[in-house]
Amino acid sequence: MPGAEHDFGYRHSRFTEGELVLEARLRLTPGDPEAIGAKMAELAAKRRASQPLDLPSAGSAFKRPQTGYAAALIDQAGLKGLRVGGAQVSEKHAGFIVNAGGATCADVLRLMELVRERVLADSGVELEPEIRVVR
Repeated sequence: MPGAEHDFGYRHSRFTEGELVLEARLRLTPGDPEAIGAKMAELAAKRRASQPLDLPSAGSAFKRPQTGYAAALIDQAGLKGLRVGGAQVSEKHAGFIVNAGGATCADVLRLMELVRERVLADSGVELEPEIRVVR
């Protein structure tokens, strides 16, 4: 299948749930190693400054809604620092649920549900989990 038919975009492609890509052939363009290294260092520093990389997490907990950003909606609802057991809404980036110590899966899932409920009540926006739970 030619690349144009993949319809790749921000968190989107033509592939549906359950489909697997088994092989891909990529055509890359060489670049200046120093410029690439500088860009990688810049992005890593930005990530360290804005994301809670000092605590375990599963990354971004909620998908970006149609309007606005999940982290901003969570922050506006006053939920930074909210805890259930050892799971906590990150104080650094409200879009992350971090393990502040001894968090269980049940803690994380309950905290995510509380966040969804409170953001819906506060803003009318229903957050969709980014994290997939496999049982």
